[in-house]
Amino acid sequence: MQKSVVLRISIQILVDRSTLRGRAHLFLLPVTIDWLFISQSGEFPGATQSYWFSSIALVRTKSAARLHLQSATTMATTPALVLLPEWGSGHLMSMLETCKRVLLSGRKAFSITLLVVRPPTAEATSEVEAHVRREAASGLDIRFHRLPAVEPPADAVGVEEFIARYLSLHAPHVRDAVAAMACPVAALVLDLFASPLVGVARDLGVPSYVFMSSTGAMLALMLHLPVLHEAVTVEFEELEGDVHVPGLPPMPPASMICPVVDKKSPNYTWFVRLGDRFMDATGIIANTAEGLEPGPLEAVAESRCVPGRPAPPVYPVGPVLSLGDRSPSHECVAWLDAQPPASVVFLCFGSMGWFDPPQVAEITAALERCGHRFLWVLRGPPSSETGAGAPDGSEHPTDADLDLILPEGFLERTKGKGMVWPTWAPQKDILAHAAVGGFVTHGGWNSVLESLWHGVPMAPWPLYAEQHLNAFELVADMGVAVPLKVDRKRDNFVEATELERALRSLMTGGDEEGRRAREKAEEMKAVCREAVAEGGSSQAALQRLAEALRSGAVIPKG
Repeated sequence: MQKSVVLRISIQILVDRSTLRGRAHLFLLPVTIDWLFISQSGEFPGATQSYWFSSIALVRTKSAARLHLQSATTMATTPALVLLPEWGSGHLMSMLETCKRVLLSGRKAFSITLLVVRPPTAEATSEVEAHVRREAASGLDIRFHRLPAVEPPADAVGVEEFIARYLSLHAPHVRDAVAAMACPVAALVLDLFASPLVGVARDLGVPSYVFMSSTGAMLALMLHLPVLHEAVTVEFEELEGDVHVPGLPPMPPASMICPVVDKKSPNYTWFVRLGDRFMDATGIIANTAEGLEPGPLEAVAESRCVPGRPAPPVYPVGPVLSLGDRSPSHECVAWLDAQPPASVVFLCFGSMGWFDPPQVAEITAALERCGHRFLWVLRGPPSSETGAGAPDGSEHPTDADLDLILPEGFLERTKGKGMVWPTWAPQKDILAHAAVGGFVTHGGWNSVLESLWHGVPMAPWPLYAEQHLNAFELVADMGVAVPLKVDRKRDNFVEATELERALRSLMTGGDEEGRRAREKAEEMKAVCREAVAEGGSSQAALQRLAEALRSGAVIPKG
């Protein structure tokens, strides 16, 4: 592979002009060097490193001042947080945004080194490159170390197995990268799918933290899963009665997360293993707040998930959201500007959510019959260019052909009352809009947090991953959502009559569930904002985490 290195050196000197008249001067000078790796597969920012040059000759000539760097020693004393995220945007950005908060809360007492895993698909690689470029330009002390490529596991059966095995194959390269660091390492922060690599941190004498980009309920379940594995001998769907997870109400088996519904699947085996390795970590960082999920977080803290074995300390520092700047010029936002307050139901199903024509027909029937204003982000099926059949499950929808997928006359009949948007939409800006009164969502945790931040009640329509558990918690525990019955045996199919019922409950609050969801969503809006405010529970957890990281920083064993 062809590779070149471009060095961009930035130097600032404050010196009196009168001292530069033909003479050379020696002084201690900080120099910042950025480098960018350019290869056939694309560009990856390398790192930003500070040096102190102990002997510098600055010579004034007729044409220019020439700087001679004669010798240097690295002042690499700032402890580093070394991050190993899963490459999906939700995992990567949630971990990075959280660790940026740690960096800033400690008055930049840490640096961040992100270990970049080459994703298995071109689409995912493009997304990672975009994130890396954006963060490299942020001005924060964030460095990027691109791990050598490894061959993906060709025999992986399921998505979760593939991701966990693929990350585990990088263990030797992670070990080499951390061992080679010249500065103290505060922690190796691992995605939940990379939790088996706590052994790498242990071998190097470095603290390890598992980052949970999902819920506290998911954390409680994963810690408790090895216990359930021993106690439940049949498939969960065959279980008579409920599943009992510490800190949660009794849960119907149909609400279990997708990777564990089939015990014969390697996905299940890997998830039991992942949960077991959580217990070996120094700590667990969670993108949630004490006030959002008191039950499961207390269960973990009180060691009720694994009886007789204390769990690592948990730091609930959320909600961590990258809200960014508003997009007032977007067509969806402009359409909302013309709608009455709290009158629009927003339907959006994440970066990988799409429906086939029969399900689209049910949705259109429900929207027409309930009569509410709506903004619907409708995507088309994945193509070979957007990752169809990707082993890591990163099948991105295409832009929908509305004339092809919608029933004839639907757009005309709902003109003025509804908007169907066939491509990406600024979800965070839409949820922030006063016209939005309800959210039909796939229930991904980042989407849930955005909705709660703005006090928008939900009707969760789970599609994959842990979303069925999220939907259960939102309805049965938090009370911020109305239930929506999905048929898991029919690919999470929802009948028009069921969706219509949920929409009426969500938007009018005409029944007890709808009224409760609206009231609780408003309560959780306050909980979210108080948690991250000065003196809030998440701010306190962030300070505890920063102190633990500072006190635990060590030079890795060679």
